[in-house]
Amino acid sequence: MAYVDGFVLAVPKTKIEAYKTLALTCEPIWREYGAIGYPECIGDDTPYGELTSFPRLVQAKEDEVMVFSWIVYPDKATRDSCNKKVMEDPRLTETMATDIFDGKRMIFGGFAPFIGP
Repeated sequence: MAYVDGFVLAVPKTKIEAYKTLALTCEPIWREYGAIGYPECIGDDTPYGELTSFPRLVQAKEDEVMVFSWIVYPDKATRDSCNKKVMEDPRLTETMATDIFDGKRMIFGGFAPFIGP
């Protein structure tokens, strides 16, 4: 059964184009190592809630926009293998060392679908 890595992060509005370039660089590499889906979404309706919200989740600042993305794999073993290869890939060494967003505030995790992919 499929496996999904999910991500929520805040990107400064002035760096959205740089983030899109980063995502377009990363997507084919993840696919090369086994990912079968790689949606990236820019928030356009993510209000700051009083108790919970996407912006609250990552302590988004006024000048930041939310990004919600996920990577789909055929199974967890492929995900584990893919992520290991991605982290060792020299094409991403420089790409991943960016200041496009604050990685310390990024929320991520792996999920086993029970409906869907």
